[in-house]
Amino acid sequence: MTLNVLVWGENRHEQIEPHVREIYPDGMHETIAAGIRENLSDAKVSTTTLDEPEHGLTDEVLAGTDVLVWWGHAAHGEVDDKVVDRVYQHVLSGMGLIVLHSGHWSKIFGKLMGTTCTLRWRSERDRELVWTINPTHPIAQGVPHPIVIEQQEMYGEFFDIPVPDELVFVSSFSGGEVFRSGCTFRRGHGKIFYFSPGDQDYPVYHHKDVRKVIANGVKWARTDLPERALPTLLRYETDDFFNGHGYSGPIEEPADA
Repeated sequence: MTLNVLVWGENRHEQIEPHVREIYPDGMHETIAAGIRENLSDAKVSTTTLDEPEHGLTDEVLAGTDVLVWWGHAAHGEVDDKVVDRVYQHVLSGMGLIVLHSGHWSKIFGKLMGTTCTLRWRSERDRELVWTINPTHPIAQGVPHPIVIEQQEMYGEFFDIPVPDELVFVSSFSGGEVFRSGCTFRRGHGKIFYFSPGDQDYPVYHHKDVRKVIANGVKWARTDLPERALPTLLRYETDDFFNGHGYSGPIEEPADA
């Protein structure tokens, strides 16, 4: 089956900063998409950006998306709350979500995590080493230990996220800091992978090993369910183990019931 992937990019730095446009002339979203295509032959990868109508994330588009990849930084507040709620419902129904780098502060990641998602940072061309701490995980397959990124923004602890379901990668930086750089979560029926390497000021999304990790994350995040649906509250009668009566929202009883 074709794996339908949508890469969402804010696409603001590329428009206003010449040095970013030089690194990513087609936009970071297109560079990320190219890396997925080169690693996943069965993937149909498309892109969209913040300035598209409804940010390119209509209900119809999301319904046809197996995995959504998200990169944002300078304009998190411009993302419409209605669109965030729409993406949230699709994740709970089983759409996979890959959140990259500064997407840790996106509205959708914060809504799914339920925390501030803040961290410590420094942008001074640090060297980052990405250490695999779960070598049996599908996302870690085919990448070196460690991945060496010569120029990168430092992200460090404390990173205010819930305890990950799985911790796949931890990074260390030339200043001595460490960071939980590759984490998985499950929300409802959806699988989420947060991966921190990547920044508008450095050519990280051209790095073959970073591209491989993102592609592995996309493949992992695809739902195993035959059909996407929100988790449903089921009421069962005594001796009926198989056929519940479903409720999609709160059960409302007459006041005098």
